[in-house]
Amino acid sequence: MTRIILGVEYDGSGFSGWQWQTDQRSVQQALEQALSKVANHKVTVQCAGRTDTGVHALEQVVHFDPKIERDLHAWMLGGNSNLSDDVRITWVKPAVDDFHARYSAIARFYRYVILNRPIKSALLRKQVTWHHNPLDVDKMHAAAQHLIGKHDFTSFRAQGCQSKSPCREMYFIDVYRDGDKVIIDISANAFLHHMVRNIAGVLMAIGAGKQEVTWTEELLEVKSRKLGGVTAPPDGLYLGAVYYPDHYGIAKHAVFDKLPVDAKRHD
Repeated sequence: MTRIILGVEYDGSGFSGWQWQTDQRSVQQALEQALSKVANHKVTVQCAGRTDTGVHALEQVVHFDPKIERDLHAWMLGGNSNLSDDVRITWVKPAVDDFHARYSAIARFYRYVILNRPIKSALLRKQVTWHHNPLDVDKMHAAAQHLIGKHDFTSFRAQGCQSKSPCREMYFIDVYRDGDKVIIDISANAFLHHMVRNIAGVLMAIGAGKQEVTWTEELLEVKSRKLGGVTAPPDGLYLGAVYYPDHYGIAKHAVFDKLPVDAKRHD
């Protein structure tokens, strides 16, 4: 049967993360149970990137291998009818060649949203991270530019990170203000456990004047998580999009126009 690819969005505030947990609710569990009802057999899904407890997705990409043919709309409509309101399949397409949601990806894009005002939000309390003191966005952006390129991100990985290598290639990172929100847009070939949240924590400390702009550069050099500052909360973190080579036919988010030419050559 043809491998099926899905685009999925979810509000992570009610989940213990992407991966199956024996006694807690997970996004993977919700999707697999919903799709299994449509397929009339057990379905296992693979994702582009696992998200932690409380982390959201604007567009997670997953694939699965059904044992039965269904119309593409049946997977989306049937899947959504069996999902709770905090998860939605937004598009469905057949896979091309050897597509794999994780291993075929060239880049991932994450967005971290900080509500920067004196009062917390009643409406966005699980969708943003709140920081009451004013943040200097220009300093945060300048500090973030030290992270672009190929680096050892030991200072920005969780101590329990299971990745074999701490090295990643950062393609771009932009920090900007949108009204009372400060937004961090970040893309790399892959991310370490808690890497984005640790970067956000460092940048907020710099924006609040607690550290100098050069702190990001210093942390890359010392390679020590113990010196890397506070891990920012998961509430403001979103998996935004995943970039694949053109021949897989998956629509590209406009943010990937910022990818360097060398990264796009993997197409």
